[in-house]
Amino acid sequence: MAMTTDEVRLMQPAVLAFMGDAVFNLFIRERLILERKGTSHQLHLYATDYVKASSQAKVSKILMAGFTEDETYIFRRGRNAKSTTVPKNADIQDYKYATAFEAVLGFLHLTGQQERLNALMLKAATIIEKPEMETEHHEESK
Repeated sequence: MAMTTDEVRLMQPAVLAFMGDAVFNLFIRERLILERKGTSHQLHLYATDYVKASSQAKVSKILMAGFTEDETYIFRRGRNAKSTTVPKNADIQDYKYATAFEAVLGFLHLTGQQERLNALMLKAATIIEKPEMETEHHEESK
């Protein structure tokens, strides 16, 4: 049930981020179940490394140079949208970049651009899985 680009561009960035958050969470959960294995609790802990604002902000700053014109437009709107709440353990700047990234994912999902969506999420997961992120998670677990 893909919508037109024009319809989706008119949606509020927070609505697009709402959708993008769900899509990215599902992608990460499936990836972890297939690649990491473990209990639901262990998988949840791994998943938080991927979906926290600081990780998504890092990803978006790396990927934004390769965004299409539509993605750049959605990203800017998402980043500049007024935040009604910010998670207590998230930096406001990271939160804005994370919201913008999620808005792009929501845009791609709602417009039916599955191949592009999967490519961006795969790149995002790969960036997050770099060794410096791994050591950070293991330090917290000790």
